[in-house]
Amino acid sequence: MNPGRPVPPPLAKTITLDTSEASAGVLAAAYGATSPESGLVPLTVARREPGEDDVVIAIEFCGLCHSDVHATRGEWRVPPYPLVPGHEIVGHVTRVGASVSAFSVGDRVGVGCMVDSCRECDSCLEGLEQYCERGNVGTYGAADPRHADAITQGGYSTSVVVDKGFVLRVPESLDPAAAAPLLCAGITTYSPLRYFDVEEGDSVGVVGLGGLGHMAVKIAKAMGAEVTVFTTSESKFDAARELGADHVVLSKDADAMEAANRSIDVIIDTVAAPHDLNPYFRTLRLDGALFQLGLPADDMPPVSPGLLIRRRLAYAGSLIGGIEETQEMLDFCAEHGVASDIEIVRADQLNEAYDRMVAGDVKYRFVLDTATLQEPAERADA
Repeated sequence: MNPGRPVPPPLAKTITLDTSEASAGVLAAAYGATSPESGLVPLTVARREPGEDDVVIAIEFCGLCHSDVHATRGEWRVPPYPLVPGHEIVGHVTRVGASVSAFSVGDRVGVGCMVDSCRECDSCLEGLEQYCERGNVGTYGAADPRHADAITQGGYSTSVVVDKGFVLRVPESLDPAAAAPLLCAGITTYSPLRYFDVEEGDSVGVVGLGGLGHMAVKIAKAMGAEVTVFTTSESKFDAARELGADHVVLSKDADAMEAANRSIDVIIDTVAAPHDLNPYFRTLRLDGALFQLGLPADDMPPVSPGLLIRRRLAYAGSLIGGIEETQEMLDFCAEHGVASDIEIVRADQLNEAYDRMVAGDVKYRFVLDTATLQEPAERADA
């Protein structure tokens, strides 16, 4: 277990910004929000005319992420409306630009949480586009500087046009629907485990057993780790074991937490609500680390520096992965038979699915079947 592995640089080139008026290509049927209170409604979006570096993708499935709920409801910030969410996209290539050689028509591909970055800063050149120093371009709700600052629209739609440098190959052995959440939940949990070089014989703790947590369990087990799930609910004990967890600890049981003292090398914390981290630090061994993946809206209880100092512990955060690492994750999951546990929903079930996500009523990710979208209108809404 050696933290800080190098990441290979991406195969990318600097592209001159296109400041001309963005031209509309194909109209795509979609579902999105028109205001914080609108819920998700049928929309039509105009996809740009593909350039020489672009890949046109017919979307088959798109995962639903809890961040989609926050974004469309304006809970983080007021986004540009209308807004089509979705950054867990799987589909097949229908057209490629003249400079595209890595993808061909018919290939199964994916698009994750970003569709561009500056490609010039140190982070981008190291293959860490997610940490682009100028800010990566999100798959939806972001101004795209290479295309006249047009607002990106996401994967709750029938098609999308994406630069070849941000398109991923989805192995044919993966179920396309179950592979969609890998492009967010999968890479979000894979990246810190890979960064800490988790391997056979290591012990990984997972806090929370939702969309992120269940992927952390599966991926850590596939890496050969012994996995302990920490949960506040006894009702999740059986589910954790079914996913492959070796141990399950009721985190509100002080005796159970004490029994786990100094037993864990790396903790992946997926909880997005404020909670006390100090009991989890006590379960870490010397030189252990806790990676925070959940992003609570309110302040967390303070961390005791003494706990960190006495065992040389690290408390870190982690985003998604870069493009190279995300492809590595997809190939790893295909090799080890890892995919998300999903429930497929129709377009007319999206608002119900959002409410169920907020209530925690999903095991473990919803995925939209885009075949259930309506036909696009004659004019675009966005």
